[in-house]
Amino acid sequence: MTLSNILYLEHFHLIEFPFSISPDPHFIYMSQRHQEGLAHLLYGIEFGGGFVALTGEVGTGKTTLCHCLLKQLPENIDLALILNSRLNAIELVATLCDELAISYDKNSNSLKYLIDVLNQHLLLTHAKGRQTVLLIDEAQNLSMEVLEQLRLLTNLETTKTKLLRIILVGQPELKELLERQDLRQLNQRITARYHLLPLSRKETQAYIKHRLSISHGNIEIFQDAAINKIYQLTHGIPRLINLLCDRALLGAYATHVYKINSKIVADAATEILPEKQLKKDFFRMASFTLLIGLFVVLCGYIVTTTDPFKKVFLPVSSLKPQTVSNIKPVDIKPIPALKFIDWLNNPAYNLNNVLNDTLIKWGKTPQVNQKVDCVTIQATGLRCGLGKASWKEILLMNKPVILEFVLNGKSKYYALVTGFTEQQTTVHFSDNVKFPVADILKYWEGYYLTLEVPELKLTNAKSITYEHKNLENVLWLHYVLNTYDGIAGLVDHPIFFDEALSKRVQHYQHEQHLEEDGKAGPKTLISLKSYAQNHEYSHLMINE
Repeated sequence: MTLSNILYLEHFHLIEFPFSISPDPHFIYMSQRHQEGLAHLLYGIEFGGGFVALTGEVGTGKTTLCHCLLKQLPENIDLALILNSRLNAIELVATLCDELAISYDKNSNSLKYLIDVLNQHLLLTHAKGRQTVLLIDEAQNLSMEVLEQLRLLTNLETTKTKLLRIILVGQPELKELLERQDLRQLNQRITARYHLLPLSRKETQAYIKHRLSISHGNIEIFQDAAINKIYQLTHGIPRLINLLCDRALLGAYATHVYKINSKIVADAATEILPEKQLKKDFFRMASFTLLIGLFVVLCGYIVTTTDPFKKVFLPVSSLKPQTVSNIKPVDIKPIPALKFIDWLNNPAYNLNNVLNDTLIKWGKTPQVNQKVDCVTIQATGLRCGLGKASWKEILLMNKPVILEFVLNGKSKYYALVTGFTEQQTTVHFSDNVKFPVADILKYWEGYYLTLEVPELKLTNAKSITYEHKNLENVLWLHYVLNTYDGIAGLVDHPIFFDEALSKRVQHYQHEQHLEEDGKAGPKTLISLKSYAQNHEYSHLMINE
């Protein structure tokens, strides 16, 4: 959070950023289309038979709808969430078992064995009156092999009901994929489908005012002409609206303006929207204006179209259900699972304690019997990073992250994320416990805090050797080698290029098949820069 951002909040008397691109149920604006999309998801879970498909262009709000769904799930629903859709069939079923906390032999590579284990678990949960749902994000990336396996999983059923219901969420390419002739059997099992369209011009205006209102701001900050410009440039895609409005507010603050007009919006667009899109919008608007003019001249009236936005239900397949009867029983002893909410609801998980846990993770001495905050953290050589992000952005950070949770609308709790499973479906926390992502997203609003090394830049260095005078570059070299060698924390005297550092450079050169001279010359620096970009903080995380 930069100083300029904080000042723009003060400039417009806002209590929080109204146009963050991270999904936040607190800010959600449920247009008619979003309401219909959510209704389809809930229908598919409670009354559907096989598949539910939700599609939409990038940034239209699919992830936000999924967050809303997680918060509205009936109590008898067990939901497994898969974010990484680039899996093969065995990885898919194994990941599903992990999400549902099913015990199985991790060394087994038999798809049939995994399905047997899964089926027995589904039968047990069904007998307890529970329903299991699998939600797959970015489903347009699923392979044909996996899609066929998903279809077969919907064959797991009793004589009256499906044991597993599947929600596919993806970009428009998913619609095209499902229309393939060789996927017609799967397509026929989709009992509810919805394509989420962008906002209309009227909805765009309501969306902007809604988010400003939630932030306690003046809902008339954006003039009508500015909103028209925003709609023209973003085509009603919420993510682009957020980006453009946020940059326009920052631009207005920089020029000491309190009302945003179309020029400020246009200037902001040149900073954040691709040049190709701006040119495309210009020619589109020019062509549209010319076309309308011709219609007026030739016809004397403008033809209006009916509302194309309708929800569509596909009838349940008329194919006769096939009950799986040849499943080999597997001896499974159900283990009572610790619920995330029960684990989190603990007075010990306050910010002070969790900050100390994070210091330990960094190899630092915790501040016992002393209040710990971002000021005291600086004395350890680290700094606080505060922010708001989507879950996908948290995954990309690849470093310990403290998540903030608000329970019962008032009490704040904090949990330190220390790693993920390979498929990023299960989250590790500091107490050596782990929970499915779906359980966590029910209670997380997007706020996080990190402890990290102050940003270091390699300034104009062609080499780093004994004679090097730029201490910041030597410091950078220490940190990169710390990551490479798996050393958690800072070294005592990281500003000098000494014999010990030379030996560490030589060790790195040996393993990377570089000239072993103990000096960070041009080729060694290129290698170190590449490594630093791809592995920053990874030595602090648990990845199975």
